[in-house]
Amino acid sequence: MGTSDVLMLLGGLALFLYGMQMMSSGLEAAAGNRMKTILEKLTSNRVKGVLVGAGITAVIQSSSATTVMVVGFVSAGLMTLNQAVWVIMGANIGTTITGQLIALDVSAIAPLITFFGVVMMVFLKNEKAQHLGNIIAGLGVLFIGMNMMSTAMEPLQDSTVFTSLITKFDNPLVGILAGAVFTALIQSSSASVGILQALAASGVLGLPQAVYVLFGQNIGTCITAVLASIGTKVNAKRSTIIHLMFNIIGTFLFTCICMATPFVLWMEGLTPGNTVAQIANVHTVFNIVTTLLLLPFGNLMAKAATKILPGGEEEEEEAHKLIYLEPIDGRKTRQVGQISVSIKQLDNEIARMFDLVWQNVKDGFDAVITRKCSKMEHIVAREEYIDYLNAEISKYIAKVVVMEMSESDSERISSYYKIVGNLERIGDHAMNIAEYAYAIEKGEVLLSDHAIEETGEMKTLTDFTLTCIKCGHEKDGKEVLKQTAQNEQKIDDMSETMRNNQIKRMKEGRCSAEAGILFSEMVTDFERIGDHALNIAEQYGEI
Repeated sequence: MGTSDVLMLLGGLALFLYGMQMMSSGLEAAAGNRMKTILEKLTSNRVKGVLVGAGITAVIQSSSATTVMVVGFVSAGLMTLNQAVWVIMGANIGTTITGQLIALDVSAIAPLITFFGVVMMVFLKNEKAQHLGNIIAGLGVLFIGMNMMSTAMEPLQDSTVFTSLITKFDNPLVGILAGAVFTALIQSSSASVGILQALAASGVLGLPQAVYVLFGQNIGTCITAVLASIGTKVNAKRSTIIHLMFNIIGTFLFTCICMATPFVLWMEGLTPGNTVAQIANVHTVFNIVTTLLLLPFGNLMAKAATKILPGGEEEEEEAHKLIYLEPIDGRKTRQVGQISVSIKQLDNEIARMFDLVWQNVKDGFDAVITRKCSKMEHIVAREEYIDYLNAEISKYIAKVVVMEMSESDSERISSYYKIVGNLERIGDHAMNIAEYAYAIEKGEVLLSDHAIEETGEMKTLTDFTLTCIKCGHEKDGKEVLKQTAQNEQKIDDMSETMRNNQIKRMKEGRCSAEAGILFSEMVTDFERIGDHALNIAEQYGEI
């Protein structure tokens, strides 16, 4: 095997992996946040969950990508651990489609498939058609890479050293270990099975040498999900344990079957003389049979994962910590379903920021009404937390917004950015109101009972406005916008009335100049809160 063959092998592997990446990114861009809706509707029972997992994996040609997506969804709360079990099982079935397509030997028309996909990407203006073209082009590139690998490995059949090495794969432990390690290194069972089929197509090995390697490849593919679960919530880690359990149980079961029965001979008899098809068939049988056997025990597997990795539900929230958002690195931006996960995490983190702002608004008005600053320490701490969340959420959005996604998802994330900015401004105005209580408590400024009563009216209307936004945006954004617009007009009208009343009190000598200035500034903060609340409602209305 010369240098040119090695380079062709590496180039073929690169194209194979890039083809899978193209298909994955095409599906991500086409589905986007709708992946959440699909999973919610179609994972209601175990059969649907398996079908969803198989279908998604069949499209993106990677069970690792699907499992990583599931890890992200479980971590973000989009999917329960029990639902994850079914999708993971389905993913293991869906990944076998790659081997079956390779066995059909469509490499001759692979350039045509690629050309057709690229034409759709370049010349069609419809966004959905372009994403579909990306998937089709990726499939073609995948098969071109597969053909290059097969051609590059043909000289190995004349290598006595390599042939001697391959014969050792007859040993179950050696074969399983070799398959697991190699797949863990390249982090793709589809690619490693494809290489195994390329070796078979080159005449280097037969099914007796390939079968145990194939079983090990199913274990090795779990490493991608294990790596993806690092730093995630405990339930996400449990989903990787379930993935490992599935493949380890299946490997143990089929190793025993191969050693105790003429299973290999039976599979060879289905497609005599075609080792590539035999490998694909064993891979398919392995995953379908394992799924059927474990399907009734999915909930038990979830419980077992909980026993293996207990605790974690009562994690304390540390000061200045992102609870829902998880760091995005270069690798995670390429995960299928990342947009759905990011949107859900943003929604949860912004809701938490909203609650902090809302509480500070209430406590700020209460400090003025009661003329006491007993809650000032908590208000200041929350304001610092709000500023922290504003900065960190904005940084997260800056990383997400450059990812490939649908136009609607891009607009949604842009709306989140504007909402965060408006929440931070409301927090500032709440802080201003709370600080007025200092002067009042010290006796430097004396507000009349009538002014205090009007402050209570400000609090009531502000609280009602924020309640409408908080409780209603997930149900009907348009109705929230309508209600908030009405409230904002009431705030403007009330502000005008309060200023006139204050001027009247000053003329009658019932209010000092200092109190007049302070009250006027508080009314301005009240008015600005209404403006920012309307801005937030407008963004939720667009979402």
